[in-house]
Amino acid sequence: MTTARQVAVDVLNRSRSRDGFAAELVDDALGAANLSPQDRRFVTQLVFGVIRRSGTLDALLKPFIQIPLHAVQPRVWDVLRLGAFQLTFLTHVPKHAAVNEAVELANHIGAPKAKGFVNGVLRRVAELVTDEFTERPGADAVPFAWAEPNPPAPFPKKEGGGRGSDPLRPSPLRIAERVGGRDSLRPSPLGRGAASGVGSPGRYRRLARPVLPDPAREPAAYFAAAFSFPQWLANRWLDRYGPDECVRLGFWFNAPPPLWVRVNKLHTDRETYRIRLAAALVDAEPGEHPQSLRFPEHHGVRDLPGYDEGDFAVQDHSSVLVASALGVRPRMHVLDLCAAPGGKTTHLAELMDNRGQITACDIDPKRLETVTALCQRLRIKGVEAVLLKEDGGIPDGPFDAALVDVPCSNTGVLGRRPEVRWRLKPNEFEHLVRLQTRLLIEALTRVKPGGAVVYSTCSIEPEENEGVVKAVCKGMRGVALEAEHRAVPGRPSDGGYWARLRKAK
Repeated sequence: MTTARQVAVDVLNRSRSRDGFAAELVDDALGAANLSPQDRRFVTQLVFGVIRRSGTLDALLKPFIQIPLHAVQPRVWDVLRLGAFQLTFLTHVPKHAAVNEAVELANHIGAPKAKGFVNGVLRRVAELVTDEFTERPGADAVPFAWAEPNPPAPFPKKEGGGRGSDPLRPSPLRIAERVGGRDSLRPSPLGRGAASGVGSPGRYRRLARPVLPDPAREPAAYFAAAFSFPQWLANRWLDRYGPDECVRLGFWFNAPPPLWVRVNKLHTDRETYRIRLAAALVDAEPGEHPQSLRFPEHHGVRDLPGYDEGDFAVQDHSSVLVASALGVRPRMHVLDLCAAPGGKTTHLAELMDNRGQITACDIDPKRLETVTALCQRLRIKGVEAVLLKEDGGIPDGPFDAALVDVPCSNTGVLGRRPEVRWRLKPNEFEHLVRLQTRLLIEALTRVKPGGAVVYSTCSIEPEENEGVVKAVCKGMRGVALEAEHRAVPGRPSDGGYWARLRKAK
């Protein structure tokens, strides 16, 4: 009989081989496996947890591996990480069970001779990880989980007009924020929080001896190892955000992200749908956007009331703000230049009361199929799916408005797409910025005079966001920035950015 751990270790192998993103691979594996609902949740927890925490897991494992690291087979590494994750981050799994089950996985992956090796290494990790917890980081303390309770704290505000602290133009949804500058976060050592007033957002699990870098002397190295991020990204964020905000981001991106949905206004309203959920004993909290709901507890999306009827679409709070920023009206013809998987496309149709025309473009035929499928489930009309070639072929228009949700680094959604932190390389930003700039210009050239274009990313990197928008506004005549918004990760949802540009009449 197939076990949850066997499914998880197979998915980890496929993810490491870049056969797809974790969410897709887990769905495929669970569709083929005959597992109980509890085991299905366990598979998801294991896969996402190991991928998110692999940097930390390696830091805990390496002191106990006495052979050259390159000599350890990749699939054996998967088993070691799976066992170390359970020992370190899952208090409901007994230590002996985590070790014994990992040893048995050696047979499943075709490496029975590695049983003794796996057993010896994981027993040492089990001895290293204690049952004590603290609110302080340290070379002997692993970031464990968000503190309870965990309300998103307000972003610390910097007095005066220091770098990065300029207020953003307000939007109709009152979602503009003042973002604290780097100087307001720099005074304290990593995770201390006293100087900036942030405080510790989570708990740390004690180790029997120090194996991590000292957070006071090597804050970037500690952040990379303890919170499981590549060193280059740790250096980048620590320089920009300072230590306290990096700690908060680390806890946020290592926690399972909450489920948000957008209520389909064509079928129902948010309060009516909340009553339907309550009747099914499902709790949901309203977000700031009038269509947005957050679920405090885990739920299978397809098991929620109204899924088959198209009463909702899964869409994060920060993402649901983007289509609203375009200000569409019924009977508009709108270009959606990077449409897949269709969340923003279908939201545009809802905002136009299903009485508009949307040209939904993408270069990936499989991802474009998800746009069509979502339109069918939500009963959306007026969407034409257009497959683009790599070298262009964008419809000429003219369009009344355009949305360009560009390919990006995904650094605002590292909790949902955990493998991105390991796949992204620092030299990719130059290519991304060139592509993003070209797509924004393409969208602007196809919009009528007086029309709006919303540019959006799920990135928190300035060069992909404000940098692209400023360059395009400077280089194109008759284009002005009308509004923009930076979504801060964890306050209350994913990170990202949008800007609305207007063409002169």
